[in-house]
Parts: sequence; C-alpha cells; structure tokens
Amino acid sequence: MRLLCVSDIHGHADALAAVLATAERRGYTQLLVAGDLCFPGPKPLETWRRLTQAKAVCVQGVSDRALATLDIDTVRARSEHERARLDRLSQTRSELGELILARLARLAPTYRLPLEDGGELVLVHGSPADPLEPITHDMTDEEVLSLLGDDPADVVICGGSHVPFDRMVGGVRIINVGSVGEAPCSMRSDVRGDVDRVRVGARPSGELVRSGAVSAYGAGHADATFVELRAGELWVEQVVVPLGRAA
Repeated sequence: MRLLCVSDIHGHADALAAVLATAERRGYTQLLVAGDLCFPGPKPLETWRRLTQAKAVCVQGVSDRALATLDIDTVRARSEHERARLDRLSQTRSELGELILARLARLAPTYRLPLEDGGELVLVHGSPADPLEPITHDMTDEEVLSLLGDDPADVVICGGSHVPFDRMVGGVRIINVGSVGEAPCSMRSDVRGDVDRVRVGARPSGELVRSGAVSAYGAGHADATFVELRAGELWVEQVVVPLGRAA
C-alpha cells in the first residue's frame, strides 16, 4: 500500500492537478486528504470534482466546517480583510451548491486506517486530541504530547500548519504533509523538473524548515507526501511539486 497524503488545498484546483499528475507518474494506491479542501481559492468546485474522481478519503478541516456551518449573518467583519473573506465564503458556497456543502458538513474529523504491519494510521486536519488544533513544527515534545490524546494511533497524518515535517514523539510518528494550495515559499528557488525530493527515509529526521512569507494564494509549489510500508518499515517521502511544470 502506497499512500499519497496531502492537505490544505484551499480550492486551488490547478495545484491539486499538478500534484495528482506527478503522483500518477510515481504511483500510489490511495489518496488521503487532511482537510481544508475548497476555501478560499479560485476553483472550489473543480477541486471537489477532482477529489471525487480520485476517490479521495477526506477529513474535515477548519475551512470545511466554516463553509458548511458558519452563520455569516451573525459574524461582524472587523476589517476589510475579514469582510473580503466573508464575501468569498458566500461566493464559494454558491459555487459549490447545497449538495456539496451537505457532504462537507458530514465529513468526519478523523479517519483511521489499519496498516499491514498491524499498526494503525489516523488522518486528521489538526491533531488527534483536537481536530481543529494543528500540530506545528516548532512545538516542544510536551506540547505535541498534549495534542496526541489518549489514543493517537501509531502514525498521525495531519495538516493545518502548511509546513511539512516528520518527527517521532512519545512513540507516535507524526507526519505533517504541508499544503497543496497555500504552501509557504519554497526553501529553495532552484527547483528543476517536475518534482523536488525533499526527504525520504524510514526514520523521522526532524522538521522541514522553509524561509519566506506565505503568499495570498499559493507560492509556486505544492507539498505532497508518499507513505509506504516496506519490509515492515514505514517509509515517508516528502516532495515539493513546482507548479506550472507538473500539470
């Protein structure tokens, strides 16, 4: 079983298409998506359709819940930015339609997958203890442990922070898969070809550190993570897909 794990697409269908095209060439058996699917990017409906066509297993993220349940009439914008976000939320709802919004509302906060070695993987947007609270690369082990909860599984696949990392805390392997649609600036500017392999290995090797600010809608690359059991060991390959080259 070779899993393609992504998160935080945020309605960027072109970035998702680039990731899926690259993944098709490299091969995978199942697509797992750790939430934040359709908002606020430019192509929410196309994003949803691509995920449906790919038979993706998706869990609910913060923006998914807001799309499905937030009562806009009760929210008072405190700035032009907040007003623009509320307007975009309303537009996205119109573009998706009631049927898809209902499906977003029914997305589970977590998904558990048995592994071939007898272990278990949990897919969640934020953390096992609080699906809306992300585990970030700069947290201490104590902070991470507080978000793992009482039954975190052996492997946690998560998103939310937009920064990928792979680390072991308290016997649990935590793999943040970064962001497809709103990834921070790449840690390198000289990426060539259709994919840049950031890290691959059977052992966690710490965080993936990037420099630069987050752009409003994407930053020229998308994150993706492949997870695979090989001879009883969990191999993780975190890659950067340069946008505009792999679609």
